[in-house]
Amino acid sequence: MSIVSSDSTSTEWWRGCVIYQIYPRSFQDSNDDGIGDLVGITRRLPYIASLGVDAIWISPVCVSPMKDYGYDISDYCDIDPMFGTLDDFDQLIETAHELGLRIIFDLVLSHTSDQHPWFAESRASRDNARSDWYVWADARADGTPPNNWLSIFGGSAWQWDTVRQQYYLHNFLTSQPDLNLHCPAVQDALLDVTRFWLERGTDGFRLDAVNFFFHDAELRDNPPLAPECRNASIAPKVNPYNYQEHLYSKTRPENIDFLERFRALIDSYGARTTLGEVGESQRGIEVLGEYTAGNKRLHMGYSFELLNAQPATPKWISEVFQRISQVAAEGWTCWAFSNHDVVRFPSRWKLSDAGIRLYATLQMCLHGSVCIYQGDELGLREAEVPYTDLQDPYGIEFWPEYKGRDGCRTPMVWEEVAENAGFSRAKPWLPVSSEQQLRSVSIQESEADSILNHYRAAIALRHEYKPLAIGDIEFFIADGPLLGFVRGGSEGTIGCLFNIGDKAVTASLPKGDWRNIGNSVGGATIVPSGEIKLDGWQFAIAEEMRNIDNG
Repeated sequence: MSIVSSDSTSTEWWRGCVIYQIYPRSFQDSNDDGIGDLVGITRRLPYIASLGVDAIWISPVCVSPMKDYGYDISDYCDIDPMFGTLDDFDQLIETAHELGLRIIFDLVLSHTSDQHPWFAESRASRDNARSDWYVWADARADGTPPNNWLSIFGGSAWQWDTVRQQYYLHNFLTSQPDLNLHCPAVQDALLDVTRFWLERGTDGFRLDAVNFFFHDAELRDNPPLAPECRNASIAPKVNPYNYQEHLYSKTRPENIDFLERFRALIDSYGARTTLGEVGESQRGIEVLGEYTAGNKRLHMGYSFELLNAQPATPKWISEVFQRISQVAAEGWTCWAFSNHDVVRFPSRWKLSDAGIRLYATLQMCLHGSVCIYQGDELGLREAEVPYTDLQDPYGIEFWPEYKGRDGCRTPMVWEEVAENAGFSRAKPWLPVSSEQQLRSVSIQESEADSILNHYRAAIALRHEYKPLAIGDIEFFIADGPLLGFVRGGSEGTIGCLFNIGDKAVTASLPKGDWRNIGNSVGGATIVPSGEIKLDGWQFAIAEEMRNIDNG
């Protein structure tokens, strides 16, 4: 099984890049109000640059009532005062560019806040200029919602509005009404928003819930999903959202045309990029393939195959890539193990520090681009947040079976002994984890073998050897704890072996003359006999010598 890459060019900097995700509320507070902000991010840019990453994805900072912490936007073209100003954003862009970092801006185009002026006008009457900018529908004869669609945050996806005396669609919170992208004026307005941020120097966009942009115009009921097919990667098991096959409420074919309009705008600004979040449990890879195929749609996409609770075993990883080779070989993936919506991967997969190091290395060796979430580079585990401190409406709704997303959103830990770990001198919006503080940046900077410095070495290895960033990938073993693949192309061939388990094993790379290149990340020694002893949670990375001879 092989997946083919294209050689990187100056306009394709995103292909094989390493992205660092920042959750602004929790990264660095500069004005002592307990909430992170843009000035705080700018202050920490040298640290981010020291990791060796190529770009930063910043979660939403637009004006918002913060019912869903920035993913409910009430003004697309301004910065929320809690994060700073447009001038602060411009300074962040300028400083990032001086450090060789690109900025990817999080855009939420599927819905707005119910406090957005567009929604206020739309709900005012059924015949105003924006009356069709949102998804409105009459009640059924018995007063119930128009169909059976469900919200990810629980309950019906329809909310009754007493002004219009109609229901409006909300795939998320009731305060997040869905935009009607079947309306050309809505598409035009969203492209104007995108143009606004491009003009300010933004290098790309992460598109939230990219497959939620369109709904079925006929409002047909979603069919039930058989219990054996339910996959809780998008919503927790306790959420009835998993009981439906969401054929009509999202992932509609009309989305392709809009994505092509969006890409055409992006390309008119040169070397920019797009990263789409594909929120699809049953067909995530297929949709990713559709949305990133060719050069007229999204540049990159990620689904939830390595973000869910499914352990990332050799068998599972191989199956995921096998599926990619079948339905998404012409597209481009971006692999994240953690983000602001899921339990941090060391806790999710119950990893020791050795396991964290292995997966950090594995991520930097995978085909596609990669995204690390703030704190991944410190080996942070999920924080325990008491119910009394919860902020996430998702967690509050489904507590205690599902604790929500606050455990992965607690403040970044900068200093070992400073108040609130150096995040803020005021009480933080979420409590600092005392366990996480023991893994603070200040501690790990001074330890040569820290997880932080391991991440730096793994990122540097990816950048040093182009096959790890843009080469093809072909798996040669996925048996028990052993995962092995070769990355190759015109730039050379790299062999990778990973022992994803506690017990020592013996393994071999494919026949060839290999030179060890994994020393900088603690890889096992490659010996002339070809057999490699891998201790528990150990790996080996090697370059084929003929590539050096021919160079």
